[in-house]
Amino acid sequence: MRRASPFFLARLCLLYILCAASPSIAQDANGSIDLTARVSPTAARPEPVRQVTFYILTKSYSDILKDVETEEASPSREKFIDGLKVSPELKEWLRSHDVFDLTAPDLDQLVTADDVLKIPEFLLAYQRSNSGGVTKGVPRPKYVEADKTANPNRYQKQKDEYFVALKKFLQAHPESVNGIELELEGVNPQRKWAQLTTEHQKKVMRMAPELAQTKYLAAQADTDLDGHASVSNLPAGSYWISTLNLDIGAGDTRVRWDVPVSIQGGRTTRIELTNLNATRAGKATP
Repeated sequence: MRRASPFFLARLCLLYILCAASPSIAQDANGSIDLTARVSPTAARPEPVRQVTFYILTKSYSDILKDVETEEASPSREKFIDGLKVSPELKEWLRSHDVFDLTAPDLDQLVTADDVLKIPEFLLAYQRSNSGGVTKGVPRPKYVEADKTANPNRYQKQKDEYFVALKKFLQAHPESVNGIELELEGVNPQRKWAQLTTEHQKKVMRMAPELAQTKYLAAQADTDLDGHASVSNLPAGSYWISTLNLDIGAGDTRVRWDVPVSIQGGRTTRIELTNLNATRAGKATP
């Protein structure tokens, strides 16, 4: 039987050593994160962020949020206006004005004399707001709805005369439009629009964290009582440390984090999360 050569045995030993060491080599190719999180209230010392989950994502949470908002389109303003139970004239006015709140105090600055004459809801609100002698000299309509079918000629003549007189008065007394907003609560679309947009935002706020954790989550860790947490065995690459849509508070300050971090194989990346690399809650996209 032939004996193996010393050279062959040496190569075999080297191969065995490399195979045995391969798990540690692969592990060394990964890195880790050592983080500390603190929030500084106004005119106070920093406080550790205790027992809060931090998520290590492969994509920025703000970008994930944008993706969800793109997929879940915002409510259509045009479609909303089309569905309102108001006159076609008021719908047209709403389309040409970036406003939904018809009870806003400054509405009179947007409503012209022609608007009052053209839009039934504005005309009725103007008549009500100036009834009872509130404004002297306001023309009063003489036409009655009964004449619209019984005596249409007289109805139209008196209506035309009233509109001519009212337009002259409005042009001479633009201040008489003040208070019109107080009579428009019944047709005000703002509350319905706010409800619609709030429901959409809640849906986005629910979907974005779910997407982040199911598709882009690399790891997560909870801070201890000192605000410290660590994550190991992360493949080298770019990540983001995020609190998702959770606001972290201390005193009068509330923040959230979505901080980029680069991981290198075999190294520990240390990062401090503070007010400086956080986003003030309420100023950022939720």
